[in-house]
Order: sequence, then structure tokens, then C-alpha cells
Amino acid sequence: MAKAAQNVILSHSRDIPFDRLVLSQSNVRRIKPGVSVEELAEDIARRGLLQSLNVRPVLDEAGAETGKFDIPAGGRRFQALCLLVKQKRLAKTAPIPCIVRDAGSTILAEDDSLAENMQRVALHPLDQFRAFSTLREKGLGDEAIAAAFFVTPQVVRQRLKLTSVAPALLDIYAEDGMTLEQLMAFTVTSDATRQVQVWEAVKGSWNKEPYAIRRMLTETSVRASVRRAIFVGIEAYEAAGGIVARDLFQGDDGGWLEDVALLERLVGEKLQAEAQALVPEGWKWIEVSADLPYGFGYGLRRLSGEAAPMTEAEAAEHAKLLAEYRALEAEWSEADEMPQDIDTRLGELVAAMEVLETRPMIFDPAEIARAGVFVTFDREGKLVLHRGYVRPEDEAPVETADNEVADGVELGGLDGQGDEASVSGRVSGQGAVPATSGTVITSAGQSLSALPDDEDDGALKPLPERLVMELTAHRTLALREALGRSPQVALTLLLLKLVTDTFRTSSSTGSCLEVAVRPVYMTAQAPDLKDSVVAQTIEARHAAWEADLPLGDDAALWDYLSALDAASRLSLLAHCLSQGVNALHERVNPYGAGISSSGLTRRMKHADMLAKAVDLDMVEAGWEPTAETYLSRVPKARIIEAVREAKGERAAQLIDHLKKTEMATEAERLLKGTGWLPEVLRRSDLVALEDGTEEAGQGDEASDDAAFSDQATHAVEDASGIDLPAFLVSDLPSDPAQMIAAE
Repeated sequence: MAKAAQNVILSHSRDIPFDRLVLSQSNVRRIKPGVSVEELAEDIARRGLLQSLNVRPVLDEAGAETGKFDIPAGGRRFQALCLLVKQKRLAKTAPIPCIVRDAGSTILAEDDSLAENMQRVALHPLDQFRAFSTLREKGLGDEAIAAAFFVTPQVVRQRLKLTSVAPALLDIYAEDGMTLEQLMAFTVTSDATRQVQVWEAVKGSWNKEPYAIRRMLTETSVRASVRRAIFVGIEAYEAAGGIVARDLFQGDDGGWLEDVALLERLVGEKLQAEAQALVPEGWKWIEVSADLPYGFGYGLRRLSGEAAPMTEAEAAEHAKLLAEYRALEAEWSEADEMPQDIDTRLGELVAAMEVLETRPMIFDPAEIARAGVFVTFDREGKLVLHRGYVRPEDEAPVETADNEVADGVELGGLDGQGDEASVSGRVSGQGAVPATSGTVITSAGQSLSALPDDEDDGALKPLPERLVMELTAHRTLALREALGRSPQVALTLLLLKLVTDTFRTSSSTGSCLEVAVRPVYMTAQAPDLKDSVVAQTIEARHAAWEADLPLGDDAALWDYLSALDAASRLSLLAHCLSQGVNALHERVNPYGAGISSSGLTRRMKHADMLAKAVDLDMVEAGWEPTAETYLSRVPKARIIEAVREAKGERAAQLIDHLKKTEMATEAERLLKGTGWLPEVLRRSDLVALEDGTEEAGQGDEASDDAAFSDQATHAVEDASGIDLPAFLVSDLPSDPAQMIAAE
């Protein structure tokens, strides 16, 4: 006959008055008063004790029970109960639910304490997120949930945001198929279908880092920090029905505007409204553009007006502000350190005075009738107006000494910038070009007829001609800036041109210096050219000279120039000559119009000599290879060549299998800060030096490769361990075992 299995006997439970309980020294958790106990006490006061204490009778020396009970397991809960008793929120004799272990049990007290802390599994983060969602569905708000679990409402919103990810991706995360950081990256959009598409695209890729996921999810959106979005305003965009995607887990610069078409429409409407407001001023034309090119005022005459005087009220207000400023400055001039509130007030006074001192310009009504205004917005999204530009065809006819009518004279400014607060731009569209054989279809000046990525045969082809034109435009502007601060070099270049013109009978159009001086407009230029460091430097220098020169009277100008000291005359000469620098690549015209092949070659040689003389460094001038300015515009072989030259063969191998778009993006990251330049922007003298040392440096290739391998290994090791974000662990113990802590 089979022996019956012995039944499991569980310890009995009973209520024991609080004053009969004592904390056992056998408790393996060494609780310090105040460590996470206050929050537990508040939780017990709110919902009661959810888990009983584990106790054993205390015996005297004779082995008899004393009526007291040791607590080997549940010490943290006991400490919380002690705090409630101390606060007189719980009676000293209140019955406490306890599981009572038999005094003669063979199970050690330390065994019970250790088991209670180890035989529990921490709640999976996803279960926690879903539980928060359930609480919200049952009527609890974010504030109430946050108060109940002692976290901030922002933490609650972050955790609830994770439950909005596509259910399929949540299942993958639950099965450890993706990391928590990757899951958080998907919350930047609420489009579940797009979330799944992106995961399918990256799950088999070598690069499925959170930043790559965010980039793919927002590639059709516009950041709220771009100037177009700032110009329109997020409130206006949302009022028009636009959606803003936000990332609750890291800084997102205001989020992403998902409806790009709506944003462009709002930009156009606001620009047109600003232009309409200028109509009563009587201008002949108003041109609006969201992106005015550098040199937009080339060939136009700029009106010279007078600043409007202050009204009596404005003058009185300015005097009052100035008096307060001088009084505060005098009071604190001897102090070792100025108080923060005083410093802030001085800044406010300066800003207020600048507003009053910035006066609108008053122009001749007759001139206004033939002039116009450019309306645009700057890089900070502020409205900008450039008033008072006269086109050549609008100039009044001038009678000569023989009573003959001559055309108006063109007086081209540097770039037309420097007017008072401006208004932004014209919304212009390009007509579609019929896609016939040999037709080049362009968008914003860029050709759309390039071969698809798959048709790139890997050959090292010449750079696209338009790209060469854009790159040499960058170089020309940088040469102008460098020459403008190099008076002696400017004199040498001027003498070279004058001697060539005097002693040679051939045409001098091949020189890189156009002296009349005639400013050269960059017909092909990248969108960032006008915002470059060298462009701003040239504009500031031009504005400084323009403010000092008496341009309205030729006799006064002659006297002014004659009275200048030698250094100032050379500086002004250098600045004027710099405006004639032409190091642009142009299309050669074999039929005589434009520049010849030999002339273009000579121009580039002169540009190289000038670059060497002024010690031109295009990296210091602010140019760097990005996907927009270079990498996405060249074949894949060129991208790989650039990375190989800058970072070595190993780095090139990391990207040679990528599609062109991804390759250009990763190459931009790899090339950042390396100082790499395409051939067009390199100085020939420095290239020659590098070629001479290339052979000597080949012996170090093995050590460089080893160093690169070590760096890659460390990068992989660093990326392998990903901790939970702060909002998930802010209310949890640091020790994993404590997450199971006895309560």
C-alpha cells in the first residue's frame, strides 16, 4: 500500500499588539531609520498594511515564551509602523497582522529573513507602465497617481507615454527583444504603423541605436527650433491644426512639427501679410523671400535716408533711463562685486535705451516711388525689413552736358544688408520642367536627374560642376575676408594685376582679381553661405567703413580720404580690393562669351597664390563637410574616399555597405572635427607637403589600425550596458535585492 504524502503545514497567523513586537537582530536587512521609511509609512497610512510581519516568540532563559515577538522578516515595515506610532497616528496597542513561526522550528530566523528578500521577483517595467494606465482609466489623474506612488507627475506622464507605443513593439520589449532606451525612442510619434515600419527597418541593421530610431521617425518633420517654426510660432501652427511631436525622455528643443506643408503655407501667409502692411508707405515694389541669398542687393542702388528724430516723450524717457543708468553705475563703480539685481537692471536699461535709439529711416518720397523693400526673417526667426533699394531700370534718366539722356548709374552695395528691423520673404515656386530627353529638372537649384543610389558604379568620378561652383563660392568669400585684413598682400595683388594690364597685350580676364573694383555675385551658392562667419565679418567691416565715409559728397569724400593716415588708407584699400576677388569656378564658353579654359586655369592659379599668401584655412573659415553641403551631393565612392582620408581604412569599411543616405549621415558624423576638405578647397602648397610625407607615414598604419580597433572595442563595451533612466529608479532601492525588500 502506497504511503500518503505528508501535507504541508503553514505557520498560523494572528494579530499581535504593536507594543509586543521587537526588531530581531537576525534580520539580514540592516535598516537605518529614515531610509525610504517615510514614504512607506505614508503608504501604510493610506492603504493599510498589505503584507503581514514574520515573527517568532521570544523565549526566556528557561525556554518559556515571554509574550514578546521577534521580527526577523519585515523590519522595514516595522520601522514604518514605529514612525506612525511616534507621530501618534497609530496606537501603541494597535493589532498588527503577523505570521507566527513556531518557537521550536528547525528553520533559522536568518533563513526566513533571507528568503523573504530573495524569493520575490521585481515587477517588470512594462507591467508598471500598464498598471499606471489602468489607474488612469479608472479615474485617477496624473497628480493623484504621482502622489500615491511618491513620484512627480512628469514621471507618471513619461511612464504612461510608453504605453502608447505600438502593441507589437511592447510585446517585443516584454520578450527582451529591444532595450528600454529603444522603446522610449518610439514615443516621439503616435503613429503606430510608422513605429512598426521603422523597427522592421532597423532591427536587422547594425545601427539601431535610439538616436537612429528618433531620426527615422522624425525625418519628415521639422524641428520647432528652426527659424521657420520660430517665425510662425508654435501656437499659430497648432491653432491651424498642426501636430507637434514631443519627446518626454530627453531634450527635444520644443519637439517636431509634423505637418511641413502647413508650416510652409503659414510662412508664406505671414510674409505676405507683413508685405501688405508696407503698401501704404508707397514703395514701387516689395519682394518677400524666406531665404534671401547673400548679395541680394547686388546691382541695386540703396537709398540714403535720415534717422527720424525722437519725439519729446521719447527724448524725455531716454534721458530718464540714461540718468538712472549713470546713477547706478556711479554708485557701484567702486564695489568689488556688483549684486545680481543691479547687474540685471543695468542690462534692462541698456536694452530700453537701444530700442529708443534705433530710429526708423526717413526717405525722400520721390525716391520711395521708384524704390522697393526686401522682406525676410533672420536666423532667430525675427522679421527683417530691408528698405530703399532702386533697380537699374527704375532709375531716373540723367541729362548729360550735351542734353542727351543717359541711363541711371548702378551703385551696388556689398550685399544690401544692414537696414533696420526687417520683414521676411517671398514664397516662390518653380514651374515644372518637361521631362524630355536631355532636360535637367531642378528644385531650389539642385538637379533631380542624378542617377539613383543603386546605379552608382563605385568609380571615382569628377565632382559635379555645380558643386564645384558652390565650393569655390565658399572659397572666394573666405579669400575676400582674408585679403580684407591683409593690406600688404592686397597691394601685391593689385600691383600684379596692374603690371599685367600694363605690360601684356593679352586679355587680363584670367586674373582672380576683378579690379575696377566690381563686386562679383555668386550665382551658385549653398543656403548657408550668407550666415557663415566670414560673411558676417565682411558685413561688419563694410558697415563700419560705410558709417564713417561721407558718401553723399565727392569733394568731402576726397578730403576725407586725403586726411586718412597710412594704416587706415591701406586698410580701406584692402577692404575695397577684397570685394573684387573672384575665385569662382565657371562654365567655360568655347565661343568667346564668358571665360576661356586658359583664363579659368589662370584664375585658379592666382587664387592658389593668394590663398597661400593670406594663409587661408577653410576649416577656420567655418566650412565643414555635411550631408547637405557635400556628402549627399557626391557618389558613394567619394564619400568613402573622404572618410578613408580623414579616419583611415577601418572607418571607411564601417560605412561602405550602407545606402547612400545613411552613408552620408554617418560620414558627416565621422568627419566632424577632422578638418577634412575636398580637393577644391585645399591649398595646393599644403597638399604638396602632405604628399611628400605620405610614404613616411605608411609604417604607422598598423599601430593606427590597432588604436582604432581598441577604440571600437571600448565603444561597443560602453554601449552594451544600458541602465534604466532616472525616472524609473528614482523611487527604487539601489541594491537589486532591495527591490524585493520585505514590506
